[in-house]
Amino acid sequence: MEKILFTIDGFINLSLGALLVLFPSALVNALGVPGGESAFYANILGAVLFGIGIALLIERYRPPLAVVGLGLGGAVSINLCGGLALIYWLAFGDLNLSPLGVGALWILALLVVGLSVVELFSQMLRRNRA
Repeated sequence: MEKILFTIDGFINLSLGALLVLFPSALVNALGVPGGESAFYANILGAVLFGIGIALLIERYRPPLAVVGLGLGGAVSINLCGGLALIYWLAFGDLNLSPLGVGALWILALLVVGLSVVELFSQMLRRNRA
């Protein structure tokens, strides 16, 4: 189960990171979410997400005793922090978003938080079996 979760989480982060690195302005404009004067922060966020995705996939595919990527505990904390911050902004922030942007961000937030919950339960089950 962990390998499946690492794979799903890794590819989500790689995809979001690549989109933000390669097309920050286009993505911001398409979704109608708040942008900045430059693509600097979107590119930085994209690069961080891409790096997290790589770390998750390293962890997923590493042989025993090889370089460690990122454990599920790290993935849970990253996803919960980001997902809950996004939910806060969507629920309470005074954001001027397009309906497409609102929908896309809610789907993303719920996906990330939902995945974190599944990862957390997976880790708890694994710990109980040990």
